[in-house]
Amino acid sequence: MEDLQELRKQIDQIDQEMVRLFEARMDVCRQVAEYKIANGKKVLDRSRELEKLDTLGGMAHNDFNRHGIRELFQQIMAMSRKLQYQLLEKEGVSGSLPFTRIDHIDRKHCRVVYQGVEGAYQHQAALEYFGKDVNVFHMDTWKGCMEAIKEGMADYAVLPIENSSAGEVNDIYDLLEEYENYIVGEQIIKIQHALLGVPGTKLEDIRTVFSHPQALMQCAGYLNRHPQWKQISLSNTAVAAEKAAQDGDKSQAAIAGEITAKLYGLEILEMPVNDCRFNSTRFIIVTNRKMYEKDARKVSICFELPHVSGSLYNILSHIIYNDLNMCKIESRPIPERNWEYHFFVDFEGNLDDSAVKNAIRGIAEEAVNFKILGNY
Repeated sequence: MEDLQELRKQIDQIDQEMVRLFEARMDVCRQVAEYKIANGKKVLDRSRELEKLDTLGGMAHNDFNRHGIRELFQQIMAMSRKLQYQLLEKEGVSGSLPFTRIDHIDRKHCRVVYQGVEGAYQHQAALEYFGKDVNVFHMDTWKGCMEAIKEGMADYAVLPIENSSAGEVNDIYDLLEEYENYIVGEQIIKIQHALLGVPGTKLEDIRTVFSHPQALMQCAGYLNRHPQWKQISLSNTAVAAEKAAQDGDKSQAAIAGEITAKLYGLEILEMPVNDCRFNSTRFIIVTNRKMYEKDARKVSICFELPHVSGSLYNILSHIIYNDLNMCKIESRPIPERNWEYHFFVDFEGNLDDSAVKNAIRGIAEEAVNFKILGNY
């Protein structure tokens, strides 16, 4: 048996030859790209790739090698496509993105919709993003907000998409996929829940606490110390405060934001009552226009995947290969299609950046039902 050093020398020689052959293959791929550019052909030919993988796998002498060969050449083909996408971008034939760049959103002369009632955290997010004098109105549901901007009743909608302790607001992801509305901004609000009651209320008077389900969950530790309190979920924290004020009953309290105490004439009994003192909610600003501010720094996309091994890796590799930083990935079930999913991905960048254009070109060609949700 040969010694270890000799075996390592053989591996080194094989690796050197593989590098030489890889570079030779990439040079041919460059020529293929030039031909496709000249003749207006698409980069990805899925049927040819699958046929070639079958052929190459069939050359292997055992099942282990057969699987390895397919995986190896899937990656080589993916890198070949990335090279071709880069050349398309360099030659200016990558196609323009259907979004208009603007200097800044006009935050003064617009109409804004949010879900809930006055004093809700969504109302607060609208005021912080657009200014206290903005023309705002509210709807009962998030879907109603999306309809309002779709129909032109509002220019923008403010919607919660993620809480630092409770996680994602899944319904918003579903609505982003359903509607042709787009994200143009975001606002992060620090969440500090207060226990509110009618003036003169004492803790020992309380029998029932109203709030939004997520707010109740965010205050679970505090509420567990008062097991005698009945917890009732309502559609919004501000709705809970409004109900407590209207009922005028000292046995009823609400968990809501400090601003609602002033709006509805309630007394702050304890604050903060949320378990996490660093609790924040991220709100997105949505419109029905495909536009982005010139200094936008985050891109959100969604897509479905073909049922092919490694397809998610291949899609995300376009982000990695273009040196872009992925911030987030989520998946949501596709209605009426069991075990199939929409994927939602956020990554850093601007639609003017060549790396972003290149990544989007690759993802758009290889994913199913690809959509740019916004640049903000």
